[in-house]
Amino acid sequence: MIHSMTGYAAVSRDVPLGTLAMEIRSVNSRFLDLQFRIAEDLRAAEPQLRELIGGAVARGKVDFRLYFTPAIGAGGEAALDRTVLERLASLQRAVRAAIPDAQALRVSEVLHWPGIFGDDPNAQMALRESVLALARDALAELAATRKREGAKLADMIRGRVALMREKLAEIAPAVPQAIAAYQEKLASRLREVLAGGEEERIRQEIAMFGVKIDVAEELSRLAAHLDEVERVLAKGGQVGKRLDFLMQELNREANTLGSKSVSKQVSDAALDFKLAIEQMREQVQNLE
Repeated sequence: MIHSMTGYAAVSRDVPLGTLAMEIRSVNSRFLDLQFRIAEDLRAAEPQLRELIGGAVARGKVDFRLYFTPAIGAGGEAALDRTVLERLASLQRAVRAAIPDAQALRVSEVLHWPGIFGDDPNAQMALRESVLALARDALAELAATRKREGAKLADMIRGRVALMREKLAEIAPAVPQAIAAYQEKLASRLREVLAGGEEERIRQEIAMFGVKIDVAEELSRLAAHLDEVERVLAKGGQVGKRLDFLMQELNREANTLGSKSVSKQVSDAALDFKLAIEQMREQVQNLE
C-alpha cells in the first residue's frame, strides 16, 4: 500500500496510577524527523518510543506528545525515600572526591531522580509497558489515516496520468501533419528568399529543421514515464522519492515538447501536460 506522510492519531487509557493520553501528528518531510513532548515521569520511555516510531514510519516530520495525569490519591503524600537519598549523596561525594570541579546536584535534579519518592519499581515498569502498548495502538491508528490519505493521493495521480494519456493520443496522429505543413510553409518562404534557386539547399535546410522540430521522441518518453508512474503506484511501498524523480523527468519532456512545437495544438498540449505534472508533483510531495 501507499502511505501519505500526513496523519493524525489520538488515544488515551486509564491505568492504575492515572490516565495516559497520547497524540501523534505527522506531516511531509524529506527525512524522518521526530519531535517529542513527554511528561517527565515517563521520560525514561523515550528511547523505546523512538524505536517503535522509527519502525512504523519511514519518512515525515512526526510530533509525538505524551501526557500523564496521576490518579487522585494514587501515591498518597509525597515523601522522600531516605535510602535512595543517602545513596545519591554517597555517590555525589565519591564523584566530587575524584573530580573536585564536578558540579553539585541541584534540588530539582534530586527530586526527579528515579525512585526518590519511594516509587514501586513494579508499578513504574507496568506504567512504562502501558505507555508502549498505547503507542502501538496510536501508531496503528496513524498508519490507518496515512494509508487512507495515501490511497486518495494515488487515485488523484492516476487520474492525471489518464488525462495525459488521452491528450497524447489526441496529438500524436496530428504531429506528422503539423510538421509537414510547417515544412511546406518554410519551403515557400525559402524559395521566395532565394528567388527559386538552390533547390537542393532548400531541401537540406528543410530536412535539418524537420529533425529539430520532430517531437516523436518526446511523446514516446512521456508515454514511457507515465507507464513507470503507474508501475510504481501499483507496486506500492515507499514511492515518494521515486515518483518525485519521475515528475522531474515528465516536466523536462513537456518543456522540450513546448519548445519544439510548430502547432497550436501541440503547444496547448504541452501546457496541459505541465499543469497536470505540477498537480501530481504537489501530491507526490506528501507520499512516504
